[in-house]
Amino acid sequence: MLAHIAHAQGAPSSTLVLTAERLPENEGDLGCALTDALRWLKDQGLDRITKIALIGQSEHPLFDLDYRFVQVLPGDPPRFDFRGSCGHSVLSSVVVASRLGWIGKLAPEHRVRVRVLNTDDHVVCEVDECVRDKTTFTAHFLNHPSVALEELLPFGETTTDLPYSGGTIRVSAVSVGNPYLFISGHDLGVDTKDELFADNAELFDTMTAIRRSAAAQYGWPVDGAFPKVAAVIPDGDDKLAVRAVSVPSWHPTLALTGAVCLGAARQIRGTIPYQLAGEQCDGPLEIRTKGGITTSAAAVSGHDRDSRLSWVSVPHKAVAFSGEVTIDSLRPHVRKEDTCLLSS
Repeated sequence: MLAHIAHAQGAPSSTLVLTAERLPENEGDLGCALTDALRWLKDQGLDRITKIALIGQSEHPLFDLDYRFVQVLPGDPPRFDFRGSCGHSVLSSVVVASRLGWIGKLAPEHRVRVRVLNTDDHVVCEVDECVRDKTTFTAHFLNHPSVALEELLPFGETTTDLPYSGGTIRVSAVSVGNPYLFISGHDLGVDTKDELFADNAELFDTMTAIRRSAAAQYGWPVDGAFPKVAAVIPDGDDKLAVRAVSVPSWHPTLALTGAVCLGAARQIRGTIPYQLAGEQCDGPLEIRTKGGITTSAAAVSGHDRDSRLSWVSVPHKAVAFSGEVTIDSLRPHVRKEDTCLLSS
């Protein structure tokens, strides 16, 4: 089965993009197929890939592409988390869909509409620049109709005292794109960017323990990938420095969905990001990470719980197409009605 690999700048892993219609739909059979695919990748020296995108041409009249995300969890055999999404992989999927001829050739101002099946998110990927094998996008996460800010708070409050194995800590749980826990770095003993971006195994373990406790409250597996967790400290007005935990290590920057969620959380009065970034929300939020700076702009009607969010946009996200591979181990898992397609 033909597969494609693309890499979004700032992501911890490249994305393996597969055609959804040729693979099983239920998680059990799909997990078996993907396990075989990962074994094949390992044999080819591509075992660092931990993100898989399953894509198809959308039958919905408002969308161009249907997308389903699978997060690979470490272990032998590997495990999979089907619950969340990945914005970097969405953009990688758009690049591959263009090469498959499912959408038009990518060019500046071209907009591709993606329906995220895992989370029912609606993402418009707007091309800013396209040069050879590299495409730069602005990603727009849309809410249509707009959503009340209070609906973005999974725990029902802007801050929650969350018990975990090390005690209790104050968090802001916000869900846009993916569910995130935002924690003040000050509450973790981190006050400067140097401390935040240091190779601090104790900080990583603490944040992982906090994430596991929150997963239990969500009713999700504690050893899964969601919710995500990030520590934030102030970096000036409308500016935050952020360090996030990924799978299975520190995120080199911040997930695209993390930038989206943080941009929304900064707009909700009372959340930790709102408090740390300053109460003047005049423009886009500047987000500093260990790997660089990005921005996130949210369209809201106000900052109270009954105010509404229409969209969040993150610009300047670059994707490089890596190439094609033929994964023979996926052949036995292809749906019978599609086996004739493998001859090509």
